[in-house]
Amino acid sequence: MGVNIRDLVSDVKEEIEYKDLSSKIIAVDAFNMIYQFLSAIRQPDGSYLIDSQGNITSHLSGLFYRNISLIEQGIKLIYIFDGEKPSFKEEEIKRREKLREEAKEKWIESLEKGEIEEAKKYAQAAIFLDEKMIEESKELLRALGIGVVQAPSEGEAQAAYMTKKGICYASASQDYDSLLFGTKVLVRNLGITGKRKIPGINQYKEVNIERIVLENLLNKYELTQEQLICLGIIVGTDYAENGVEGYGVKKALEVVKVYKTPQRIAKAIKDKWHHDVDFMEIYEFFSHPPVKDVKINFPSLDENKVKEILVERHDFSLERVNNGLEKLKKARSRSMQKTLF
Repeated sequence: MGVNIRDLVSDVKEEIEYKDLSSKIIAVDAFNMIYQFLSAIRQPDGSYLIDSQGNITSHLSGLFYRNISLIEQGIKLIYIFDGEKPSFKEEEIKRREKLREEAKEKWIESLEKGEIEEAKKYAQAAIFLDEKMIEESKELLRALGIGVVQAPSEGEAQAAYMTKKGICYASASQDYDSLLFGTKVLVRNLGITGKRKIPGINQYKEVNIERIVLENLLNKYELTQEQLICLGIIVGTDYAENGVEGYGVKKALEVVKVYKTPQRIAKAIKDKWHHDVDFMEIYEFFSHPPVKDVKINFPSLDENKVKEILVERHDFSLERVNNGLEKLKKARSRSMQKTLF
């Protein structure tokens, strides 16, 4: 879900092209990107792509082909994987699991009735990512020569920290939580550019890469980072869904402008805060999340490992994988020459 501050960023976001990210290192929110692949790369009835053994391969297809396309554009990628979730997110995780199970049941029911469009809708709501899929994703990324970082907690927090340390230019995620964690630059739609079908209607829209610079956002609304965090919590985050009931971005903006400090803001909305987790506990997590210092590490391309994972284990076309690897080698060669020059 993430925090819903779309209305707040609409005036400061800008559409950019791949060339604007060329030669830059991007910290990718791994789970967020993989979920996008699992959602978008489907069979006509909404089912995942699978191999002959019934193993899901939608995420592997996305990681292979999409990352090659991004690397061809000169973009350097580091995938950040989630670690341990904060204890106060447990209820939200359970709620999501229940919704996924309900969606899965409706998906199967719709398929049995031959209601394909309905099935697709429920299929996308039934997305899951298990430990085997996560580990194999890491394995494939390393084999492709892409950096992998295991975050101690939320991947978005670690990615944001890496931008603040100057290790990466931007975070890549669909969620605006990255801004609350303090990422200097947020890049959206990196994995889903092009024409995309609008859910529920037979129409398409063009999806472009978006860039939001945190400093521009804060200056636009004359906010501090602390106030932005409070505004996000009031609107609603993954840690307290819906935040303060009846408060949208406009009303939340008024509150943070009037009361200014996190402590006074928390006190002002205390009677309207109906969540088990304390407002200030969420604030402290966004302000000082568990992160770690890392060194940039881009592994060498391991073609044999890539073929083992995709072709031998999961029945990918050897010809298509070889074609992809040729593109990747050329892109890496161009990047190396440019760096040396």
